[in-house]
Amino acid sequence: MLVRSELAMAEPHLIPLAPARSKLAELEAVLETALRGKREVVRLSLVCLFARGHLLVEDVPGVGKTTLAQALARSVECDFHRLQFTADMLPGDVVGVTVYNARSGEFEFKRGPIFTHFLLADEINRCSPKTQSALLEAMNEMQVTIDGHTHPLRAPFLVVATQNPVEHHGTYPLPESQLDRFLLRLQIGYPDRTSERDIVRQGQGGVSIEPVLSANDVVRFQEQAARVRVDDSLVDYLLTIAERTRKHEALALGVSPRGAQALYRAAQALAMIEGRDYALPDDIKRLAVPVFAHRVVVHSRLALAQRSVDAATRTLEEILTHVDVPI
Repeated sequence: MLVRSELAMAEPHLIPLAPARSKLAELEAVLETALRGKREVVRLSLVCLFARGHLLVEDVPGVGKTTLAQALARSVECDFHRLQFTADMLPGDVVGVTVYNARSGEFEFKRGPIFTHFLLADEINRCSPKTQSALLEAMNEMQVTIDGHTHPLRAPFLVVATQNPVEHHGTYPLPESQLDRFLLRLQIGYPDRTSERDIVRQGQGGVSIEPVLSANDVVRFQEQAARVRVDDSLVDYLLTIAERTRKHEALALGVSPRGAQALYRAAQALAMIEGRDYALPDDIKRLAVPVFAHRVVVHSRLALAQRSVDAATRTLEEILTHVDVPI
């Protein structure tokens, strides 16, 4: 079924304000039917999509990680592949392999599942670091290099990776270089009583999701988000937070310039979703933890005292309270 979006009749690279708000509201409502009671999680996942980022969802089994990824992919009319990561998976299973064609006498490249618009990397921390690293170039540069040949990926391109907490058996912690490629890391958490009642009554079949946007619509929303105005005072506010992470005594590794860029793009996307063509200090403050928490490394003494994720979150929240918010 083709999505005949009302945005398709607009001038190239311009999205009329009223239709844009209507479509974004419809998209958000559709996703909330799949992930009940998690409005903030849904909104932040859309921030990741329109900021040209990638999403890491970390939580215990059964709270809706895969459901969120599938709903996000189905709400947009585009290609979708799901990869169930396992310990014996090889890089070629992700990006593809070069094989010899006896009939033509030439080597041919067989594309892997990564050549899609939406890639669900389910339980990504169950595969080896070698296979995890196969995603690095694709996530950062939207291309894959095999045997000296570069193969571009199509826009939009979004990796939604899920993982169970690293304390579980049979998992490999994602290295810092891999974590830094994810724009946001989200935790879904358990639903409230009312939402869980709806989930139980709904059963295993879930809800049927019809596409709301086309792939071209997503690209145009991404371009629209990139034009959201960010005042110099907000950039200074953002950079001050990043600098504090590099000097804080509880952190062994602070936020990189790529992380600062990620927060900038995320603030632009959030402003667009909320119907503004300018960013606010609250956008920076609201997104700092989900954008930065997985990019910092806490000292080992804190990691032993509490989970690294919790220690990073608390440290960032402390930093935010001590940085003056621009007026």
